[in-house]
Amino acid sequence: MRVRITFSKTGPAKYSGHLDLHKTWERILRRAGLPLAYSHGFHPQPKIHLAAALPLGFTSECELVDVWLTESVNVEESVVELKRAASPGIGITEVREVAESLPPMQTLVRSADYVATVSGEVVGLDQRVADLISAESLPRERRGKKYDLRPLIESLALEGQVLRMRLAAREAATGRPEEVLDALGLAERQTAVHRARLFIDNGR
Repeated sequence: MRVRITFSKTGPAKYSGHLDLHKTWERILRRAGLPLAYSHGFHPQPKIHLAAALPLGFTSECELVDVWLTESVNVEESVVELKRAASPGIGITEVREVAESLPPMQTLVRSADYVATVSGEVVGLDQRVADLISAESLPRERRGKKYDLRPLIESLALEGQVLRMRLAAREAATGRPEEVLDALGLAERQTAVHRARLFIDNGR
């Protein structure tokens, strides 16, 4: 059985990295008493797939994790047990069964919505946003590799001191909110970033 869990990541959990979050979920699932399935090989690992890495310090209300179980469970009862077993900052929103034949979760994500709240007034921020949107290209460099940020920005809007952005989140083509903030000259300013939605191939 394969189940998909939607969860929020706030409070102390926002400082957990991707690998730590994987271990956190293994502990939560064990505490909830769910029959975890394991991979084969010399070092079997629980079959837990997180959808997309979330940078340290970011919060989210839409994280997704797929979990494989060795036997079927009552989904409604599992929600109760998972909520009881959840670590601080991890909130269980939904648990549902999905087809085991679906591709890995990481390959299904297509884009993500982020909300970035900028502290204090920034003079001329509306013009910076307009200039970025109208730019034909935004050459950047990440880990020594050059790339164009502009095609990865699907939408960007400013509402007061709040930036709303939809960024590509495909394999080898992922837009990062911190790169957008840097391109806007906001890298040194305190900004709270929240992931509001993940878009995946099955339309959710």
